[in-house]
Amino acid sequence: MPACLLLLVALPFLAASLAAAQSRPFGGVFDAGAPPGYARYVSDASETAAEEEYDYIVVGGGAAGCPLAATLAGPGGGRVLLLERGGAPAEFPALATAGGFVRTLALADPSPESDAPAQGFSSEDGVANVRARVLGGGTAINAGFYSRAHPGWFYGHGEGAEVPDWDMHLVNASYEWVEQELTFQPEVHGWQAAVRAALLEANVTPWNGFTVDHVTGTKIGATTFDASGRRHSAADLLAFARPGRLRVAVRATVTRVIINPIDPADRRGRSRPAVGAVGVVYQDRLLQQHHALLRPGGEVILSAGSLGSPQLLLLSGIGPASDLASLGISVSADAPDVGKHMFDNPRNGISIIPSVPIDHSLIQVVGIPSANGTASYLEAASYIVPLAPMLRPGPFMSPSSPLYVTMATIMEKVPGPLSEGSLWLSSPNPLETPSVRFNYFSRPEDLAQCVVGVRRVAQVLRSRTMDIFRSPLGSSSQGRRGPVRRDFRIVGATLPLDWSTNDTSVADFCKRTVTTLWHYHGGCVVGRVVDKDFRVTSARSLRVVDGSTFSVTPGTNPQATIMMMGRYVGLKMIGDRHSRRLVNNTSS
Repeated sequence: MPACLLLLVALPFLAASLAAAQSRPFGGVFDAGAPPGYARYVSDASETAAEEEYDYIVVGGGAAGCPLAATLAGPGGGRVLLLERGGAPAEFPALATAGGFVRTLALADPSPESDAPAQGFSSEDGVANVRARVLGGGTAINAGFYSRAHPGWFYGHGEGAEVPDWDMHLVNASYEWVEQELTFQPEVHGWQAAVRAALLEANVTPWNGFTVDHVTGTKIGATTFDASGRRHSAADLLAFARPGRLRVAVRATVTRVIINPIDPADRRGRSRPAVGAVGVVYQDRLLQQHHALLRPGGEVILSAGSLGSPQLLLLSGIGPASDLASLGISVSADAPDVGKHMFDNPRNGISIIPSVPIDHSLIQVVGIPSANGTASYLEAASYIVPLAPMLRPGPFMSPSSPLYVTMATIMEKVPGPLSEGSLWLSSPNPLETPSVRFNYFSRPEDLAQCVVGVRRVAQVLRSRTMDIFRSPLGSSSQGRRGPVRRDFRIVGATLPLDWSTNDTSVADFCKRTVTTLWHYHGGCVVGRVVDKDFRVTSARSLRVVDGSTFSVTPGTNPQATIMMMGRYVGLKMIGDRHSRRLVNNTSS
């Protein structure tokens, strides 16, 4: 079972030009003066027809939906409609640079009527969280770190767990397709270099240099910010669609999948679903309803994320029958696992104000003590935050305090986890975020992993490399064995004094300070709601392709694998389409 991820975050003093320090692009070249490649395909949903037919309808223009739609609209594919409830990234200039990361999350608006690219919500556990509401999904608002899944992720997550029959040659080719366009090699210096040294000092070895692979030791991962500091997102992959085949409608909120009964004569066996998808209903910003319908042999693919995809299945009458009936939703298929098996990766951390200025950087360096995903991951980043909300009254809160402050946070993440939650509809209103409870640390194994992870945080803080960040105003005295190191200026919760020996006190710290790293997943898990080809088992012509199908998060960050998945499934679907044509031509 995966253990814990440690994340080191630094928050710099200056809010001036925040161009990322990347060089030597690993991927595509960005022309700041040119319109984005996806622009030719994008229109506002209010400009689309009241009813149209497509070969493929992709719901959700995020990390999976964009590469999936581009692939299905490419060679061998068909006519594709991609529906995204948010706007386009170009509408939000703050998304374009690394400096907009914290601002975007801080301004996340929970209102369904807002056009903010990040939508805030809180789980029933009381933990604040965010979901993307923009073309490109999470790849348009995240910290840009890119790393592939740990190899064991493709082969199962425990006894009896079902996983797709991954074609690893196609998996690697799909990763490479994404990487050629979106990923870059960062230049590591300043704070990132200090973190790298601290990881190696903490014996997270060997040193692996730059790699996108999940390997044991300390490495530099790829970034989706290019040499000029501009973000690349999954939306950029839409440029690979063939002109005339793809339509992208933004500000298009899908209200339900249209599910119809299947003629018993066409079921070809008792195990075949009795219902099938024939299209979707979506609503534009003017509240006008539109119908997108499937051509014969077409499919609807939900790529709306771990909240949106199970929500849409439920709104469409696919889910636990008793729950649907209680909301007045007509039951199309009794599917008790829809919305179940939800997971979020808990993180915990220690925040400090460094004693020296540090450069601005997002996640670049990662430490992986175990390549199979069974030990702590360590990452580093830097952001800007206002001083006032961060500090308690004390010596650092004064009228002369700067508006912004340098802050560093060292965090650990439990990547599994075993603790399992669920999602449900609070109402049949498709504009409302569904209710979700993750049940953090409900399994003792997760709490034990957090204890190990928090101790790793403490060990990194105690490294000699971190001494430069200790406060010159902190305590310093002469002990029996020489000078005593100064203290860190702590913001918020502090580690218990007996952190190295008292499991109970560290476990209490874990429970008191738990928060999210926005890598939640599940709700439409493989083997429960979808099969190994991501087809919904209870309805024909309907798939789910996104992180809602995961029961375990794939490595240090899921975005690489979710984008790969969109490309991979698209290629497999085109292969299936070609095979059906050959069979039909032969039989005729």
